[in-house]
Amino acid sequence: MKEINHWKYPILGAGIGLLLAVLLLTLGFLKTLLVLFLMILGAVVGSLVQRSGILEYILRK
Repeated sequence: MKEINHWKYPILGAGIGLLLAVLLLTLGFLKTLLVLFLMILGAVVGSLVQRSGILEYILRK
């Protein structure tokens, strides 16, 4: 388990690099930028929803 924790971030970085390379080769540069922008936007909105607790409030009703 200690070895996995040691190599966790390099493996994660390699996976992200591979995903970006595949996106660039299949979609092109501008579409890849759009996908990355939408992913970041979704992460920000998800973080705001989690912090505010509005989803739990709606689901409890």
